Amino acid sequence: MGSHERKRQVLPLGERGVLWGPGQPLNSEIKLPDPESRSKLSCQTMDPEVSLMLLCPPGGLSQEQVSVELSPAHDRRPLPEGDKTITAIWETRLQAQPWIFDAPKFRLHSATLASSSPEPQLLLHLGLTSYRDFLGTNWSSSASWLRQQGATDWGDKQAYLADPLGVGAALVTADDFLVFLRRSQQVAEAPGLVDVPGGHPEPQALCSGSIPQHEDLPGELVVRELFSSVLQEVCDEVNLPLHTLSQPLLLGIACNETSAGRASAEFYVQCSLTSEEVRNYYLSGGPEANESTGIIFVETQRVQRLQETEMWAQLCPSAKGAILLYNRHPPLQSGAGKSHLSHPSVPALSLQL
Repeated sequence: MGSHERKRQVLPLGERGVLWGPGQPLNSEIKLPDPESRSKLSCQTMDPEVSLMLLCPPGGLSQEQVSVELSPAHDRRPLPEGDKTITAIWETRLQAQPWIFDAPKFRLHSATLASSSPEPQLLLHLGLTSYRDFLGTNWSSSASWLRQQGATDWGDKQAYLADPLGVGAALVTADDFLVFLRRSQQVAEAPGLVDVPGGHPEPQALCSGSIPQHEDLPGELVVRELFSSVLQEVCDEVNLPLHTLSQPLLLGIACNETSAGRASAEFYVQCSLTSEEVRNYYLSGGPEANESTGIIFVETQRVQRLQETEMWAQLCPSAKGAILLYNRHPPLQSGAGKSHLSHPSVPALSLQL
């Protein structure tokens, strides 16, 4: 057994859903309604923890349909009284958690979807920010005031916020299960909650050995990092081989309202493995095995009604955003996305594992 190999009990939840790991007591089943019991929802009630910034056209957008404009004009504005409060928050956090470290991130300013011919095109307006600035703005106790002040000063409630762009994956197995992970109690954000695989695209990945600057990051490389990063997160968190994953399709962008509207790009990724095979890979460990304590599988036909179940309250906002967007793409739920299987020779999707 490798150093990262997981030693976990297996808790089956029958045909309604499957949970592997010690994330819940044995008598705490995740009950999913019978898909035949009531008519399919025509729409879903939004959750106050999440909002949808962008819904891509049915079936999602491929990497070739997305472009990026990276500019200092899309960075956050300096705080009205200077950034000294960000420095103070960071130093306090370092004293409590000396293992954390700062890192550059992409900042989502806005997005423009054009119905061009022959295919729709999405332009993402990005700036640069950092994890330090995220803790000092989006996660600070003054986040609500910063949003109000941004609206007053700039006509943009996000103007003073770091808003690092995240990525998440609606990962579907070959036997039509959606994959969720129970987050460890040791992670900084949403400990113990249920999430989809995800993380952040990394500017540093495009500037080895140097501090990323706007002028050093061509838009096409940023797009490549955005799409490849979600595959990297699946590989690292679920421990799946890259060649088993499809090319990601962008479903849309969801905002986490519990962290002052921070955005996450949510993708559809198809896996060529069954849920049992995915489970076995997961239990054998992986680069980020310490970030989760269990894996959960939910049949795709039952995901439409997930918001009505006990499990919904256990989802962190990023997972809720991924599900709300996935449920608005019927073509993918019918299996259309299975034609987008990737190939190891595709350079845009190659990862260093």
